[in-house]
Amino acid sequence: MDFFSHIKSVIGIILGLSITHLLKGAAKQIQHPGRNKPYWVHNLWAFYMFLLLLHFWWWEFNLHDIKHWLFLEYFFVIFYIVIYYSVCALLYPEDLNDYKDYNDYFYSRRKWIFGILGASYLLDMVDTFIKGQAYYSHYTLEYPIRNISHFVLCMVAMKVNNKTFHAILVILFIVYEFSYILRLF
Repeated sequence: MDFFSHIKSVIGIILGLSITHLLKGAAKQIQHPGRNKPYWVHNLWAFYMFLLLLHFWWWEFNLHDIKHWLFLEYFFVIFYIVIYYSVCALLYPEDLNDYKDYNDYFYSRRKWIFGILGASYLLDMVDTFIKGQAYYSHYTLEYPIRNISHFVLCMVAMKVNNKTFHAILVILFIVYEFSYILRLF
């Protein structure tokens, strides 16, 4: 097995666990709608994470261009996907016994969710740079603006408890991400 195949396998396992966690959480809401009342904003953030995971997997294909790997690069890429798994795990906890419903849970855990999600945008820039200066440079100015603005918005989302703000933010993130993916690929 070549090095890229090994890295791709490890990333695929963690990515698969992330998607499984999201799907399992969504399925529990469908299976037991009376146990814990679903919250549409929370569900849209889970959908957004699903979209980000698909985009990540597509984006990471460019790791095959790296011919010489160092352990630090390998560790970084694995750490980066673990960050995504962490957000997925936070979105759907094992149980909600300490909370009234997903609405209550989402707002009580928003600092963790958006803190980790915000970090992912900064890590994404490092990940892109690891693929090489030429790869990083072929993206327009939109790329760093996208990542920095998403980071800043996540930092704001950590502080803001306003339901309208969070509803508008998740809709904007989803619309923008679809637009970004379609324009890039």
